[in-house]
Amino acid sequence: MRFLIAGFGSIGRRHFRNLLELGERDLVFYRTHRSTLPDDELRDYIVETDLGAALAHRPDAVIVANPTALHLDVAIPAARQGCHLLLEKPIAHTLQGVADLRAAVAQSGARVLVGFQFRFHPSLRRIKRWLEDGLIGRVVHARAHWGEYLPAWHPWEDYRRSYAARPDLGGGVVLTLCHPFDYLRWLLGEVESVSAHLATLGDLDLAVEDTAEITLQFTSGALAQVHLDYLQRPPNHHLEIIGTAGMIRWDNTYGTARVYHASTETWETYTPPTGFERNHMFVDELRHFRKVVRGEEPAQCTLDDGIRALAIALAAHESSRRGQRVNLDDFLSAALEGRL
Repeated sequence: MRFLIAGFGSIGRRHFRNLLELGERDLVFYRTHRSTLPDDELRDYIVETDLGAALAHRPDAVIVANPTALHLDVAIPAARQGCHLLLEKPIAHTLQGVADLRAAVAQSGARVLVGFQFRFHPSLRRIKRWLEDGLIGRVVHARAHWGEYLPAWHPWEDYRRSYAARPDLGGGVVLTLCHPFDYLRWLLGEVESVSAHLATLGDLDLAVEDTAEITLQFTSGALAQVHLDYLQRPPNHHLEIIGTAGMIRWDNTYGTARVYHASTETWETYTPPTGFERNHMFVDELRHFRKVVRGEEPAQCTLDDGIRALAIALAAHESSRRGQRVNLDDFLSAALEGRL
């Protein structure tokens, strides 16, 4: 199986090393050489700076790991050629062009997995099972909190030059830390409307928002608050879900999940397998992607899932700009039809 990796920043490098760990050696790279990271590891591999030349190597699968704003420039030609895609999140920085990707995938039969790796976190998977089993009754509210300090992400580079900080590359905290939009949909169902306040509140000299407070209303009637920021020290990422018969808590720092059974007034704790660490999610994601490419498993996070998560992020921007709630289906339809 031949893989083409588009982009060799931090996530492209992670996928490269994980593919090697999984025994894959038939690798080709498409690069613009704008990354600030060294590329000594690529000396024994084919590296192309032209996308057509890269696709001429006829890869079976393309890992789209370049900056967000450039994803579709790679994904659409690759899909038209019939390459299967591991498309990093968010799938783009705009919904313009997403219909073209959807059409290319439908025409060629390419299979797409979107890179929301938290779907492979063992504790979140256990939480999904608890919810499906009705352990906390009907969900009424959830709260996801994710705060990170942007300058600490890549201390080897000027954070203001990173894609996460640049509007032209699809940066900003809402797009960059969009994982909760996907895992909340995965756990709680479809989102009906989005309300948001976005702001640049820190002293980081950013041209993008660094703080967001977002409310999601689900078709079930449940509500969720999502807090995102680039400012918090120490970083913290956690989730709380409240139901009519109990509650669930997850803390990404420790990886554990806890469920409270109101009927017995007791807590039950789930701890990930011994030795679990963050990179295991990415390795499991790649294992799954290889099976998707071979047609052995359906994608656990589909292109439509990626489109919905992107729509939530962009609707948050729209809601903050308008100062009012945004109906997600109306917003998505208008954006895909070019009416926004």
